[in-house]
Parts: sequence; C-alpha cells; structure tokens
Amino acid sequence: MAGRKGAIAFGLVYIPVELFAATQDDAVRFNQLAKDSMKRVRYVKTCPDCKRELGPDDIVKGYQYEKGKYVVVTDEELESIKSEADRSMKIVQFADADEISPIFFEKPYQIVAQPGGERALELLRQAMLAENKVAIGTTVLGNSETPVAIMPYGDDLVMITLHYASEVKDIPKTVQHPDVAEPELDMAKRLIDSMTEPFDPARFKNAYQEKLMDLIQSKIAGKAVVTERPAERPSNIIDLMDALSASLKEQEGEKDAAAKPAPARKRAASAGRADEDPKPSAKRSGTTRKKAAS
Repeated sequence: MAGRKGAIAFGLVYIPVELFAATQDDAVRFNQLAKDSMKRVRYVKTCPDCKRELGPDDIVKGYQYEKGKYVVVTDEELESIKSEADRSMKIVQFADADEISPIFFEKPYQIVAQPGGERALELLRQAMLAENKVAIGTTVLGNSETPVAIMPYGDDLVMITLHYASEVKDIPKTVQHPDVAEPELDMAKRLIDSMTEPFDPARFKNAYQEKLMDLIQSKIAGKAVVTERPAERPSNIIDLMDALSASLKEQEGEKDAAAKPAPARKRAASAGRADEDPKPSAKRSGTTRKKAAS
C-alpha cells in the first residue's frame, strides 16, 4: 500500500517521511435496489443541456465566482501551486499533550521514515517522549491546509489532523451544573474506582455489526428473523444514591464472580480420573509441558 510522501520540518531539521492511514472503516455497506426488479439503483451524471450521460473524462472542476459563471481549475494546476513546504508537516510549536482537547482530533496517520530519515525521526520521537510534548503544525492535504498534531504512539509517531477552531461548534444550549451532595460524589468516585482498569482496545468489538451480519446470513439461509425484546430500563433516575449503590454492588458482584475459583467438584473429578489412569495422565502432562516450552 503506497503512502503519502512528505517531510517533517522544524527549525533547520528536515525529515523525509511517508504517511499511512492508521484507521479503516469496517461498517457493513448496503446497496440501494429497485423494489420491483431488485436491480441496483444507478446514479447517472448527465449534461443538463444535451441530456447525455457523462463519463469521468467529460467532467471538470469549476469554481462559481458569479451566479452562472465558473472558472475551471485542473488537477495539474492544483498540484502546481503546492510547494515542498506545503507537502511537508511544518512544526510551529510544541505543547503539553493534555492542552489539546479531544474535540479537535480528526483523523490519525502513521508516520514512517523514508530511507535516510530513520535516525532523525527516532530522535524526535524520543525527545518528545522525554519531554511529554506533542508537536503542532500544518500541512496541505488535498486542496486544503490543515492543522496537525504529531505525537508518540508506542514505538511510533502518529500525525492526527485537527479541526480549526472555527469548525468546532458551540454547545447549542446552556449546560447546567447543579450542586451534588458529598455522599453522592463519594459513591460516584467508588463506582469509577471499581471500574478502572488499563485500557485495552481489543476488548471492544462492534457487537451491533456482528448481529447485523448474523441477520444477513440468516436471511441468506432462508431462516426466520426473531426480533429480540429490549430489556426494560427505568425512564429516569428516581434516587441517584440508590442507582449508584446498585451499580456499585453489581460491579463488585461481577468482579467477585470473575475471581471465584473453579467448583471443587470438578477439581475432585479431575483428580479421580488421574488416579484411575496415572500413566496416560503423566503422558498428557509431559506433552503439555513440551507445548508450553515450545
């Protein structure tokens, strides 16, 4: 997979790098079909004057500078006005990582050094890691200059495009901050503590998409689709303390269940089978040790 070649520039340092998209869209896609014929719907581009269908070579980019008047700009002209500075990520400042609100984050890219830039890129990564800083700069993507943040990510560096301040919308209504009682706050803290653990992104799966694929496969197989009845949930919180207390008990119960040892009956049954047939059991244990060692 080809990346986007460019460079990281700060001060007099110039590091040739390549950018690769760090995320992908795994959403299930549906085609639109004509209900009667079950044929895919086509969106045809046509000329409003001659009504003929247009292909890619028949279409150009135009900017409307007056009503009904356009100036045509070609892809070659758009590329010609880009300088090497536009193709690079120009670092204009460094900042603490917690100074950037997540609301400004847009799309991440992996940064890989081009030949000859490996040492300089690793130097930048280690220096930023030691100082706990992120780099803020700009680059041109497509036909627009965009602010970016460059930050360490494990053993790598990533570039994340940022929204401009003008692109971040204000909250449409006033946010209320009512007083909370100290016991409620303490209970909420306990609930948060009970649910705190290291972040593991692999823990989270797209359960809805899995159910969607199951539904599709069932329909392909001609099976009837059974609609699940949603679990009833309270429409509002009557007593916040009761809700927090119940949530805490539920969380502690789940942890106790996860830490609970296997039933003694099963262990006893396993031990009984081992006493009845010691040689095969020893043989299996040896095989297990070999596999573990390998």
